[in-house]
Amino acid sequence: MPRVAGVDIPANKRVDISLRYIYGIGPTNAHEVVEKAGIDPLKKMKDLSKEEIEAINKIVTTEFVVEGDLRKEVTMNIKRLIEIGTYRGYRHKRGLPVRGQRTRTNARTRKGRSRAIGASKKK
Repeated sequence: MPRVAGVDIPANKRVDISLRYIYGIGPTNAHEVVEKAGIDPLKKMKDLSKEEIEAINKIVTTEFVVEGDLRKEVTMNIKRLIEIGTYRGYRHKRGLPVRGQRTRTNARTRKGRSRAIGASKKK
């Protein structure tokens, strides 16, 4: 199993698909990395040489913010919103949907399982 940016990457998948296992690398960034490294995207990770893996690793670590640094950045952005008292910060703090979704119905993922979904039965 090759390691890129401190993450074990599946060896039996295509290069562009495998790179998506890194937090912060999606389809577009994975395609960009493969192009810059000059590797065929249809090649499997297990078929790459050490030099090709090192080239991918170098590109990912120098040109992208990934893994721990990206998670830290996102967390700090949310903390900043909460501290300055924005509406979005308030929604994050309360655990409610942040981007304007309705909450009268739905929003179960953000709000959690409600104590009383529907009417309670009388005995």
